[in-house]
Amino acid sequence: MLIMNTKETIQKVKKVHHGNNVKRFREMQSMKQETLAEELEVSQQLISKLESQEEINNEMLDKLAKALHITVDAIKKCDDEIAVNILSNSFNNQSVAYQYNFNPIEKIIALYDEKIELYERILKAVNEKNMLLEKLLEDKR
Repeated sequence: MLIMNTKETIQKVKKVHHGNNVKRFREMQSMKQETLAEELEVSQQLISKLESQEEINNEMLDKLAKALHITVDAIKKCDDEIAVNILSNSFNNQSVAYQYNFNPIEKIIALYDEKIELYERILKAVNEKNMLLEKLLEDKR
């Protein structure tokens, strides 16, 4: 009887905050509220409101879990200690956490090309200046 009461007391004290868990999983994926809102076709303000709620209804939990690629149980039962493990086990090797809108190598090549163009313009300006100086020297002689 004492063990049962102790377990019930611990469960009551350690109540999981659904909104905090949603926020935690969203942030672990470097996802903004706006991005999550777009995926769910709701407003960013609603996501903010949901993240402040201690309990979220099951229908919305299901949508949030799918958008975050986690289980509903992860949101309902997760505490700080197991949050990272659930997230890392929820993704497969083919999932993409970050998507670039550009190829970084192409950006480096573009910067290199700009640098070469700048050097060529400087060289042209120096050559023009030298030619002008030579012409002035010839005129003085």
